[in-house]
Amino acid sequence: MEFLVRGAKKVPSPCCGKHMKVIGTRDRKAIDRSGKKHIYNIRRLRCEQCGKIHHELPEFLVPYKRYKAKCIEMVLTNPSNHDVPADESTLYRWLDWFYFYVEYWIHCLVSIKRQTQQDGEDLEVLPETAGTALQRLEGLVGNESGWLARVVRPLVNFYLWIHTRSAFLSGGG
Repeated sequence: MEFLVRGAKKVPSPCCGKHMKVIGTRDRKAIDRSGKKHIYNIRRLRCEQCGKIHHELPEFLVPYKRYKAKCIEMVLTNPSNHDVPADESTLYRWLDWFYFYVEYWIHCLVSIKRQTQQDGEDLEVLPETAGTALQRLEGLVGNESGWLARVVRPLVNFYLWIHTRSAFLSGGG
């Protein structure tokens, strides 16, 4: 089964804020909590200013991850007690990925809130020695279901998402 994913409003380019033009679609696969694979047809957009290509991802997908955000979130929230049908090496990579980037995400979210002039006590993030990284992150985005999407969306839309897509490409030709 394939789903067509299309935003309801015009989305500005995350890199320069200018208008983007639809240039096509591509299929994006994602695995849900039951282990079932879904195919989503997502739009490819090109910024008319800088020419960069972007993909319009719905909130339930994380860039470059093959499972839905809810699955990854469940494992990150409770690594020892979840029902996500993923092998141990995938679970390990998710946790490793999270702990590698969480401090960067926290600092980016604080910066975004300051840039967009959002007030709040959450801008005074606890020092790294106080609370777990997840608790500090949840202090910024909340701990209700969907917290991972609330981390991912602003980072992607402010062009701060770091990908490791090419980490395993060979160097020689």
